This record gives sequence, C-alpha cells and structure tokens, in this order.
Amino acid sequence: MRVLYLNGPNLNMLGVREPAVYGKTTLEDIELQIKERASQSGIEVEFRQSNHEGELVDWVHQARGTSDAIVLNAGAYTHTSIALRDAISSAGVPTVEVHLSNVYSREEFRHKSHIAPVCVGVICGFGMGSYLLALEAVAQYTKNVVAKP
Repeated sequence: MRVLYLNGPNLNMLGVREPAVYGKTTLEDIELQIKERASQSGIEVEFRQSNHEGELVDWVHQARGTSDAIVLNAGAYTHTSIALRDAISSAGVPTVEVHLSNVYSREEFRHKSHIAPVCVGVICGFGMGSYLLALEAVAQYTKNVVAKP
C-alpha cells in the first residue's frame, strides 16, 4: 500500500508558527513518526509540502494510479480552494483531510471546508496524532471499502 501525504501552505513553518495552536513539532518530526509507523505496517509513504495551490493540484492528479490513498492537510486552502476540491474529486484516490488543530474551535472562517465533501473522512484536533490516525484510517478504508469486489 502506498500513501501520499500532502501538506499545504505554511506547514513548512510548523514548530515556529503559532506554537500555542500548532505545538512545537515540525513537519519533519511528523514525517519521521509517520514513516516509522508505516514501515511497521508495511505501508509506503511519501511526504510533500507546497505553499502553491497549483502544485498541490498537480500532485493530487499524479496520485491517480500511483497511490492507494492521500492524506491531505491543505492548510488555508481547505477553506478556499475549489481547485483542490475538483482535483480530489476527479483523481478518484481516497483522500482523508487532516488538521493538527480543531478547526471547529477556531475562527468562524475555518469551519467551512471545501474539500471535506469529496474526502472519505476528516480528522482534526489531535496534533501529530491526526496524521497517525489518518494512516490507520486509510489502511482500514482501502482494505474494507476499496478492496471489496
């Protein structure tokens, strides 16, 4: 099984950006934890981060036929990007939306996700645990839902 982790704008600043909200864990720390957990389960993972919407869209398209699932923290694009929504919908790769913080306990504008309706699930509010839970979720989803005849 191959899972593509995509991270959107400002996630390269984790550990520095608003530590009261996002903690001091860096994106590299998260990647190391995920890769360690994935290797224990025989899952191959790839991590990518971009501050550019079009690059994220391209990566979602490229996942078709190369990845079994996508875990996507689209950052602020979650609340603004119809292009990402359409890319997820057209690529047909099961996608889980993740967030480190509980977006529903934050500013009102963060309560609306444009991508959630085309994702198989949403996990938020557990810090790095959101990424770990997403790994388990896509493994179960692809085993129980996608693999069924």
